[in-house]
Amino acid sequence: MSQYALIGVYLIIALIFGVAPPLLAWFLSPKKPNPYKGEVYESGIKTFGPTWIRFKPQYYLFALAFLVFDVEAALLLPWAVAYLWLPLYAVIEAVIFILILVFGLVYVWRRGWLTWM
Repeated sequence: MSQYALIGVYLIIALIFGVAPPLLAWFLSPKKPNPYKGEVYESGIKTFGPTWIRFKPQYYLFALAFLVFDVEAALLLPWAVAYLWLPLYAVIEAVIFILILVFGLVYVWRRGWLTWM
């Protein structure tokens, strides 16, 4: 089996594992529409006022900034573990990566995205 055929087999298996569970859930789930199923549920208490309200975009920007810096921590962990065995160019690349993230932090800080209202 050539290398490309093996990649094709892996691709087909990945597609099956990615598409089959949602399709099976859709086919096998009971379909009994009910007006209570469409209501907004918050701790068992009936909602008052409009249930579909607009949130400020600032909350999404705050969450996005958190996600970026959370991923940064996950990407820097293997680098920190293998720091003693890394060549100089890898250390320089990591420093450049950190500088780009510091620039992003300064940018979101100056734009006021980190202030919680």
